[in-house]
Amino acid sequence: MNGASRIVAVLGPTNTGKTHYAIERMLGHRTGVIGLPLRLLAREVYDKIVAIRGPSVVALVTGEERIVPPRTQYWVCTVEAMPEGMGTDFVAIDEIQLCADPERGHVFTDRLLRMRGTHETLFLGADTMRGPIAALVPQAQFARRERMSQLVYTGSKKISRMPPRSAIVGFSVENVYAIAELLRRQKGGAAVVMGALSPRTRNAQVALYQNGEVDYLVATDAIGMGLNLDVNHVAFSSLSKFDGRRMRPLAPNELAQIAGRAGRGMSDGTFGVTGEASPLDEGVAQAIMDSRFTPMKKLNWRNAALRFGSVDALIDSLEASPDYEHLVKARPADDLNALKSLAQVPEVAARASDGPSIRLLWDVCRIPDFRGISHAQHASLLESIFGHLHERGTIPEDFLARQIRRIDRTDGDIDALSKRLAYIRTWTYVAQRNGWVRDESHWRAETRAVEDRVSDALHECLTQRFVDRRTSVLLRRLKQKEALLAEVNDKGEVTVEGEFVGRLEGFRFIPDKSAQGTEAKALKSASLQALAPQFHLRADRFYNAPDTEIDFTDQGGLMWGEYAVGKLVAGAEPLKPMVEVFVDEAAGPEVEQKVQRRLQHFIDRKIAALFEPLLNLSRDEELTGLAKGFAFRMVEALGILPRAGVAQEVKDLDQDARGALRKHGIRFGQFTIFMPLLLKPAPTRLRLVLWALANGLQEFPEAPPPGLVTVPVAKGAPEGYDTMCGYRNAGERSIRIDMLERLADMLRAEDSRGGFEAKADMLSITGMTLEQFADLMQGLGYKAERGERTKIKPAQPTEQPPAATAEAPTETAEAEAQSDVAVAAEAPTEATDSTEAEAEATAADPASDEPEVEVFYTFTWGRQANRGPRGDQRQGRSKPGGKPRDGRGKPQGKKGGKPQGAKTFSSRPPKKEKAIDPDNPFAAALMGLKDGN
Repeated sequence: MNGASRIVAVLGPTNTGKTHYAIERMLGHRTGVIGLPLRLLAREVYDKIVAIRGPSVVALVTGEERIVPPRTQYWVCTVEAMPEGMGTDFVAIDEIQLCADPERGHVFTDRLLRMRGTHETLFLGADTMRGPIAALVPQAQFARRERMSQLVYTGSKKISRMPPRSAIVGFSVENVYAIAELLRRQKGGAAVVMGALSPRTRNAQVALYQNGEVDYLVATDAIGMGLNLDVNHVAFSSLSKFDGRRMRPLAPNELAQIAGRAGRGMSDGTFGVTGEASPLDEGVAQAIMDSRFTPMKKLNWRNAALRFGSVDALIDSLEASPDYEHLVKARPADDLNALKSLAQVPEVAARASDGPSIRLLWDVCRIPDFRGISHAQHASLLESIFGHLHERGTIPEDFLARQIRRIDRTDGDIDALSKRLAYIRTWTYVAQRNGWVRDESHWRAETRAVEDRVSDALHECLTQRFVDRRTSVLLRRLKQKEALLAEVNDKGEVTVEGEFVGRLEGFRFIPDKSAQGTEAKALKSASLQALAPQFHLRADRFYNAPDTEIDFTDQGGLMWGEYAVGKLVAGAEPLKPMVEVFVDEAAGPEVEQKVQRRLQHFIDRKIAALFEPLLNLSRDEELTGLAKGFAFRMVEALGILPRAGVAQEVKDLDQDARGALRKHGIRFGQFTIFMPLLLKPAPTRLRLVLWALANGLQEFPEAPPPGLVTVPVAKGAPEGYDTMCGYRNAGERSIRIDMLERLADMLRAEDSRGGFEAKADMLSITGMTLEQFADLMQGLGYKAERGERTKIKPAQPTEQPPAATAEAPTETAEAEAQSDVAVAAEAPTEATDSTEAEAEATAADPASDEPEVEVFYTFTWGRQANRGPRGDQRQGRSKPGGKPRDGRGKPQGKKGGKPQGAKTFSSRPPKKEKAIDPDNPFAAALMGLKDGN
């Protein structure tokens, strides 16, 4: 155990620069070898030394990687792969406290006892090793190194509140993946580091973290083995781990080894717990901060003086017990268990019959169980390899090629790729052993290439699953206060820094729906900041857009193309609605005001164009008195007033007032007072929206389809809806008010007391069947009596002179005004008199001798006396089709009435005669009677 070289144990907590010190000391010698606990750390140290001295003098030797230049001076190895008998000037063993590890401790203890440099030997590790080193290596000197920064315990934190540049530690693959997934959702992603990863995958993942693409690292306790990362905080998600046999709590010194990764160089670090891990005991936390731990008493040991006389002798030598009180026999490792299993196989036992074959068997058994499937499967693979090596001296190339080809795939998920990576590590290890394959350089390159491909695929898969590049890029740029570049294509798709983030609909940003929770908030925040210039450009384009690109919906929405940019809200007057814009707050007040002004201009111009007659009426300063008041009522009602509701106001208007109102296109109909130009589809659609706004309706009713004379009555519609549509409800259907007035003109010529039947013209202008017309007439106040009669066949045409037609009734002033109605009946006649259909039916069956029967309806006025169809009781008016009445409401021309021209005498002065209402259907006749006096 004694050596002639200078032996120094450099002990202290993490972040004391021990590994850096060892590299400097080694490079101060001509040759040297350094043993490191992990393949990942070995690669990191190798890269550092290559950067200083170049690749031609530096070797890297691990179980799965072997780079040995011809002029090698410095060897960087894993502890298990350290070459023996090299006689280098310098030897260093890092993380020497792993002598107490139950799995690998015996290897570190062997190096502590037997590996020496000819000039200098360094043991690097925790101060807890001072006692065992002093006892086992009496000539060793000790150098204490203090931590360069403080380490502070901060207690428990939720993962959602984890500070940036944090490492969260898990002790199982499932736990690591679960934490990484949670961080992806809440923080944009995390890098994943595990001991089972290849150096290539690990380095790619660490690069994500180191260059700031992600602010979080999720790792196993592998990061405690000297990996140098810029970590500010370490959080434990669990305080226990599976050590290969059982779950056990982590010792304070093990926690300190991991927690010490926080704070690099002179930067202070913090540590704590998260997830389901309970807070640390105060004493434990203080011990970690002060680096005070219970000294180690026992180190794991396994006999290095092996006997190869027989398999049993080899097993006995491996199970020998130590002779020193500071050493304890290591528990059986995987290689010893594999040897015992293969010794029970007759074929293997028969082959292992001499020293060389037993040495070969032992070398094969030392192949690590990278796959970790089961002990039996691992032993079966070793049996196959041993058989090939013993029989042929090398592994057959076709067998090796077949094994590698099965693994050389990059499809599948993380688990599938991780398994392939573990499988290829077995064959990479085999290819690295001298003499095991015929063409060593080829198979080392082949296995390395497959490992690289699978490693890259695994890195990409890990990144896709656990890193939201979009969110992480945006958050990083925001943190660095850099200007973000946003682009919007012609479909409204928004990309920020090349990443799709959502859609811009009008002036509102709609984030990508795949983002959720905290991720969605971060994405929207970054995107809106980047979109600020785009909002201004879009606002300028919108402000200069023609009115043809803007429209309103039946629900009061304001659209720019296919995007909603605002909505109408009630103003002080029905014809002066206001605008509420849909603009994201991040766009700024300038954009919002510009959009608001443009929409207000649009709706004001739309109202001015569609309601020009109504606006002219409201601005006519020549209207005075009752006419002015009636004009106000007309404007307030948006151009349509049921006559029944304003009967008294109409009665009070004199001829001059009526004439002044007619100049503006107002028609005084029998049922409705309206402006025909406002019955067109466009004004009707806008009128419904303005009316719904003024009445505070939650849901706006839609306008009927244009061009229909009658439509079904809208069930459950708000009161007044039919009037605003330009219709009047009558039974099951509503009739357009201009067509209703034409129908009223026809009805005046009929005898409503004696009864009359529907004419073809009546059915034609309404576009109804006889049954539908009967329902309409009942809705207007008539009685409809159904009857049947024998149909009279039309006589054969003869050459007789045409019968004289009845003289058409004298048109009244109101009838003349009908020529001003702009909207004519457009609907085709749906049915004429039902006799035509019946005639056709009879013609189809000439053999029938039964007389044909036709249905007819007799219509009579069905309301109370002195009450017209409008529901108003007025003197001097006749019912539709009734007899004219005199100024006192008495029937004229009836038997028993006063003779025309009879004089009356009164002591009073003569009363001024009231002017005849020109809207009276019989105004012309009354004027004639008056003139006849």
